[in-house]
Amino acid sequence: MDRRSFITKAALGGTALASASALAAPAYAQGNRTLTMVTSWGRGLAGIFDAAQYVADAITTMSDGSLTVEIKAAGELVGALEVFDAVSSGQADMYHSADYYYIGQHPALAFFTTVPFGMTAQETMNWYHHGGGQEAHNELGEVFNLKPFLAGNTGAQAGGWFKQEMNSPEDFNGLKFRMPGLGGQALGKLGASVQTLPGSEVYQALASGAIDGTEWIGPWADEVAGFQEITKTYYTAGFHEPGAALTLATNLDVFNELSPAHQKIIEIASGAAHQWSLALFLNNNGAALQRLISEGVQVRQFNDQIWDAFGAASAEVLDGYMEDELFARIRGNYNASMKDSSGWIQESVGVYRAQRDRVIG
Repeated sequence: MDRRSFITKAALGGTALASASALAAPAYAQGNRTLTMVTSWGRGLAGIFDAAQYVADAITTMSDGSLTVEIKAAGELVGALEVFDAVSSGQADMYHSADYYYIGQHPALAFFTTVPFGMTAQETMNWYHHGGGQEAHNELGEVFNLKPFLAGNTGAQAGGWFKQEMNSPEDFNGLKFRMPGLGGQALGKLGASVQTLPGSEVYQALASGAIDGTEWIGPWADEVAGFQEITKTYYTAGFHEPGAALTLATNLDVFNELSPAHQKIIEIASGAAHQWSLALFLNNNGAALQRLISEGVQVRQFNDQIWDAFGAASAEVLDGYMEDELFARIRGNYNASMKDSSGWIQESVGVYRAQRDRVIG
């Protein structure tokens, strides 16, 4: 029997059966429920563990305790970079992490954290909520039995900490450097030996010489991590993470068992965590940078030759995934939204900020 015949015969079934089906409601789990959230963050990692805790507490409070989130730091249930597989398989109910850690599962996951020369935090949210980004995230999530939402943002991340000044692209050749995601792959094109390390392991790796340099987040989180105790050379602008988002993803089977009210609570709590954490980082970074400078940290910027090399390497990495249909489709949608957003932002906020700095200093 072909599909059309099956549908026709089903449509001609008994009236009583059809009426019963029309009145049937989805079966949602009843009573109070505890969800286990695994994270990629060690307790005390400034800003990012805070974002995970914020969204967990918000879900619990907004549901009046009928949906309680029990948060697990990295290593307490599964390893920092094992949370994606744990939730996809049902070992845990939800994770809070950065999706670009899992580009080995699918390279398009990078777009939901950040890609080199990609979107700022504001541009990301324009795309996610109004340009097709959330729909793309859902489509990709379904492949891995996940229901994802953006639930945090660090803003623009720093170029990183180095044990020497970087004067040319050749200086990256052989450099042992910590940088996840497609940005790390771009740095690898320049000859760097790139490592993806969980945040809680970065300080020791830098102090021991296992790595020559690292990016982490920005002045506030970097200061709390203590990298200024090891090296004083700090590049404050980077190509790799212009607005890094964080994800809360729930196992799709678990999510579908929840009531619509509980599902909406997870969505709203995630959006609130995104804005709250972005403000947290941006509010603290300026003062932290001044403290770092007062402790002898030397602020540096990459020269144009290095920026050009970053750009060429990044394009090579991104272009290398274009044979994947889903990656190509998401990239096209992402780039179109970025172009639309950045055009107006530059002509309005960009001009205003330049004039504000000129007029009032």
